[in-house]
Amino acid sequence: MSEAEKGTRSGPEEKRLQGHWLLAKMGKRVLRPGGIELTRRLIEHAKPSPQDRVVEFGPGVGRTAEIILETMPKSYRGIDPNKEGTPQLRRVLADYPQAELVAADAKATGLPDESADLVVGEAMLTMHSEEEKLAIMGEAFRILAPGGRYAIHELGFCPDDVPSEVEEDVARALSRTIKVGARPLTSKNWQRLLIETGFEVEYTDANPMALLEPGRLIEDEGLGGFLRFVFNVMRNPSARERILAMRSVFRAHQENINAVAFVARKPA
Repeated sequence: MSEAEKGTRSGPEEKRLQGHWLLAKMGKRVLRPGGIELTRRLIEHAKPSPQDRVVEFGPGVGRTAEIILETMPKSYRGIDPNKEGTPQLRRVLADYPQAELVAADAKATGLPDESADLVVGEAMLTMHSEEEKLAIMGEAFRILAPGGRYAIHELGFCPDDVPSEVEEDVARALSRTIKVGARPLTSKNWQRLLIETGFEVEYTDANPMALLEPGRLIEDEGLGGFLRFVFNVMRNPSARERILAMRSVFRAHQENINAVAFVARKPA
């Protein structure tokens, strides 16, 4: 088979990319379901300080890393086996000598026990099974020093008593359109897993899931970033088709999906 035939069969990259990397390719920097507003509230309540050794699971293109590094922590380690966001992230980290990127899995970082004071993870647990969620939370617990904080921002189901069949239908629809398994949980069940791991939940929050709505896009990216994103999407038919389909699914299930955030503490 020729290279041309292979390309025809596989189709444009925009049709195959996972949803968050497609958005990043179009220029979107905030890839978290609750937007930059929920991320900022989460980090504010996690209280990073110059004394903290910070670890971020799945830093992506580095937007949250920017917010964390503005507090000038003692150290920052980004843990991510994926290379898609590495160039953008490396640009963010380049100005901070105490920051480094570690190519590792969040379930097995290779970091020493009790080597962190704050672990942050956003929009990455949702893509894993419950068993894997617990493994990642367990790794955060292991590397945190006693009294350390674990801050997460994920996709949620709402309300807490949403029927299981609705959860299954919504998860299937999300997974089809974003090209990665989506396994959100209700706020109650996210907290249940944190408590099962050994954490004490200290802060809970939520925001509407409005990732691709114009108002949220402008808030997240700024007017200039919003216009660049729209321009890039409009000139790329394959990306436009995918992104409009994603927005359609988000809107169709807006009553049952939201973004949730928690700060939990490892007991001293």
